[in-house]
Amino acid sequence: MVGVDPLASPFNAHSPEAQAISSLFVQTLVVCAVIGLIVAALVAVCVVRFRAGVRPDEPPQTHGHKWLEIGWTLGPLAIVIALFALSARAMAASDPPPNREPDVVVIGHQWWWEARYPSGAVTANEIHVPAGKDLLVRVEGADVIHDFWVPQLGRKVDAIPGHPAFVWLQADVPGTYPGACAEYCGAEHAWMRIAVVAQPQADFDAWEQHELQPAPAPAPGAAERGAALFDGKTCIRCHHIGGRGEALRVAPDLTHLAERSTLGAGVITNDPANLAHWLKDPQTVKPASHMPDLNLSDDDVSDLVAYFETLR
Repeated sequence: MVGVDPLASPFNAHSPEAQAISSLFVQTLVVCAVIGLIVAALVAVCVVRFRAGVRPDEPPQTHGHKWLEIGWTLGPLAIVIALFALSARAMAASDPPPNREPDVVVIGHQWWWEARYPSGAVTANEIHVPAGKDLLVRVEGADVIHDFWVPQLGRKVDAIPGHPAFVWLQADVPGTYPGACAEYCGAEHAWMRIAVVAQPQADFDAWEQHELQPAPAPAPGAAERGAALFDGKTCIRCHHIGGRGEALRVAPDLTHLAERSTLGAGVITNDPANLAHWLKDPQTVKPASHMPDLNLSDDDVSDLVAYFETLR
C-alpha cells in the first residue's frame, strides 16, 4: 500500500468534514458509556441488595408508578432527540450540498480508481489535491457499485453506475491519506486502495501541469523496443499513454506511471522488480484482475520495464 506518514490513524481527522463525523462518534460514545455505566450500577445494586440470604422475602411489588413511568419514557426520548440533533448538525457539516462544478471526478472501476481533473489531467489510484482547500468531488461507478472512503478526510460515498454523487474533500495539512473501496465489489475488492496526496498549492499546480505533459520519447535501445511492444501488443487497446494513441478509460492511464507509489491499486509497491513481476504474471500478483497474461518473454518484460521506467 502507499506509504503513509504520521497522519495515518483513521481516527485522526484532518478536515472539517471528517472532524464533524469524528465528533459525532465521540459524543455518541460518551452518551452510550453513561447509559452503560448507569445500567451496570443498577444491576450491581440489585445483585447486592437482593442476593439470596440477604432478603429472603420477595420485595414489595409496585404497580402503576406514574412518575417512574414518565421518567423512563421521557429520559430515553430526550436522549434520542439529542442524538438526532447532533447527527443533523454533523450531517450538515460533513455533507453540504454541491454549489459549483466539481474540482475532480473520481471513478471506481473493478478494481482501481481513476481521477480526472477539469484541466484534463488524468491519474489512477493517487488523487493529488491542494492542502487547505475545500474540494467538491464527483464520484461515479464504471461497472458495479463501489464506495469511495478516505476516513481522515470525509464520509463514505457510494459510486453507483449512472448515478453520480458528490462529496466534499479537504486536507488541512500536506500528507498522504489512505483510503479504500468500502463496498464489496468482487474478487479483488480488498485491493482497491486509494491515496489522497495533499500538497501545498504551488506543488499541486506543478504536479497538475506536469500531468498534462505527454510522455517523453523513449531512448534508443530497450526503452524504444518496449514502446514498440506496447504498441504492438494489446496494451495500447486498454491503456493510454499521452502522445501515443487515443485516450481510453478501460484501464489506468500510464502516462506518468513511474511516478506512482504502487501498482495494482495498492497491491505492491512500484519498483522495477515488482513491475516486472506484474507484467510477467499479473494473476499471481492480483488474482481475478482484468490485467491479462500476455505470455511475455523475459526479454519482452525487460524491455517494457525499461520503457515504463521512463514514464515520469
